[in-house]
Amino acid sequence: MYPMIAGLSDLRRANALLEEARHEMETEGLEYAADVPVGIMVETPAAALLADVLASEADFFSLGTNDLTQYTLAVDRTNERVASYFEPLHPAVLRLIKQTIDAAHAVGKWAGMCGELAGMKAAIPILLGLGLDEFSMTPRAIPEAKWLIAQLTTEEAQAIAREALSLATAAEVNDYMARTFEDMGV
Repeated sequence: MYPMIAGLSDLRRANALLEEARHEMETEGLEYAADVPVGIMVETPAAALLADVLASEADFFSLGTNDLTQYTLAVDRTNERVASYFEPLHPAVLRLIKQTIDAAHAVGKWAGMCGELAGMKAAIPILLGLGLDEFSMTPRAIPEAKWLIAQLTTEEAQAIAREALSLATAAEVNDYMARTFEDMGV
């Protein structure tokens, strides 16, 4: 999985280096797995916006939401003076996530997610409704995530995602998710 891909030329350069390494191993008579899927981290707004183009040459996407959020909102999450502006449920971030997932699915590929958002209680129903195929999270978040996913039908998760995408601010999304959990008795 290639990190920090910003466009098709980055992906093609990385694939060319991979092919060069494969050729070297063949030349040296070394064994290697030739059929390993090669995907990209979608960590930049550029990659998310070009996901339909990148999907033609990547086997899968893994959304790196910590960086994607930081770059989308132009905020350094490690700088205490601006860290409060780091809002993973910001509608712009959610729309980039949806666009990436839709682009992958349009060509029969999967989209996963790593980063804190995948294990965030308020995000899980939204991500499920957007069609996220794989959630990668810290082990301590898994039991609650599994339980929460089991509480939702596909249709319910899709309705939650549609509503979240229609909202204008991260505060509205967070308030909506709090009300949703209240209604679910969670």
